[in-house]
Amino acid sequence: MARIILSRLFQGLLTLFVLVTITFFLVRMMPGSPYTDEKALPAHILEQLKIQMGLDKPLPVQYGIYFKNLIFQQELGPLIRKDGVYVGEIIAESFPVSALLGVFSIGIALIIGIPAGIIAAVKKNGPLDYACLAAAMTGICLPSFVIGPLLAVFAGLGLKSLNVAGWNSPADWILPAVTLGMVNAAYLARLTRGGMLDVLNQDYIRTAKAKGVPGFQIVVKHALRGGLIPAVAYVGPAFAGMISGSFVIETIFQVPGMGQHFVNATTDREYFLIQGLVLFYGFLIVGANLLSDLAQIALNPRLRAAA
Repeated sequence: MARIILSRLFQGLLTLFVLVTITFFLVRMMPGSPYTDEKALPAHILEQLKIQMGLDKPLPVQYGIYFKNLIFQQELGPLIRKDGVYVGEIIAESFPVSALLGVFSIGIALIIGIPAGIIAAVKKNGPLDYACLAAAMTGICLPSFVIGPLLAVFAGLGLKSLNVAGWNSPADWILPAVTLGMVNAAYLARLTRGGMLDVLNQDYIRTAKAKGVPGFQIVVKHALRGGLIPAVAYVGPAFAGMISGSFVIETIFQVPGMGQHFVNATTDREYFLIQGLVLFYGFLIVGANLLSDLAQIALNPRLRAAA
């Protein structure tokens, strides 16, 4: 177990290093500069602004300074276009909102997707199986930017108790969380169904049936642990993806999360903010993958033996 954890940590750190390096040089290859959209300023003022932010130095020097500040001072850098505002402050302010949205969304996905997949597997080739498969395929085919506006219109016209915009009360969390959760519930349903069908066809399951073990007990005590492995492998990256890829949902429902800052930073060429957000998203995905791997090891005896 310790060997696997250390191996995953090393791979994660290497991934983050490559991610930060690529992002650092790519953002500086963007056309223009952070001051492109500013009003016409004298050349000497623009030069002073670049010196103040260290943007006048050669790229290798800037890269070294960024990594030194990142490693030794845990500093992600300031915002170029806003004096006195730092990237860490932006993340600290917006991440709790995105995290809360991600937690509720993955909860909805788990509550809907996993039971639907189990029912579809147990009732294979029956009406319930076909209904679950049809619903899952519909959820996969309909992207969140379609489901979100439809839910907003439905809630705005028929459910006066739900707000279609804002993030001021728990009632405001429902629509964006349902929008994100439904898409992932569809994937979880299909993965759970496939995993359960694979386990239900194993010899030890047939032996249990021959011995007269009740069907519910077979599913819960014997098939569920192995059947959930594909779904567990998906949940970790999906949760990180909900947090990092929810810009469309945040825009539709006016949620003050992290996604809006990423797009605005790209538009404004905020180098340090782009780098900080990419690094933070990468850290989330690496951590989620590690937790997902550990959960798979706990569920799969073969993986535990290999560890």
